[in-house]
Amino acid sequence: MKKLFIIRHAKSSWKDSKLSDFDRPLNKRGKANAPLMGKRLRRRNIVPDIFISSPALRAKTTAEIIARKVGYNTKIVFNEDIYASAEIIIHHIVKKTNDKYKTMFLLGHNPDLNMFVEDYIDFDENIVTCGVVEIEFDCNSWKDISRKNAKFISFDYPKKEQK
Repeated sequence: MKKLFIIRHAKSSWKDSKLSDFDRPLNKRGKANAPLMGKRLRRRNIVPDIFISSPALRAKTTAEIIARKVGYNTKIVFNEDIYASAEIIIHHIVKKTNDKYKTMFLLGHNPDLNMFVEDYIDFDENIVTCGVVEIEFDCNSWKDISRKNAKFISFDYPKKEQK
């Protein structure tokens, strides 16, 4: 069994027009939502075996905050291919992951994340900033993940009411 958590970076700032897209930081809402989502994952006792993220500043900061909140103490893998890539690159990254890892967090950007998720499950919602989609795959190898063995588990996001 493999578990994949697809996470979109928290809300970023557009305040400084001189910054490149890659260097945009989190805004006030993003700085509040990233720890919130980390705490929600921690309450569910979810800690990844591997955490892969885009290195763009808004993604990197989100990943570092969530990692801290869930108690992930291993190095985050910052993969430049996730930034401004096609969804096929995300497929490649996931499928090439070492099978010793059972639970993966993959943090990146839309629209690629939404397209990736839609390839595996029927999912017609937008992954909003700091949204987390959880998919379980009934297989033992990341290279074997497919629509046939994928199961939608949850979709959480900052404004979703908690029970």
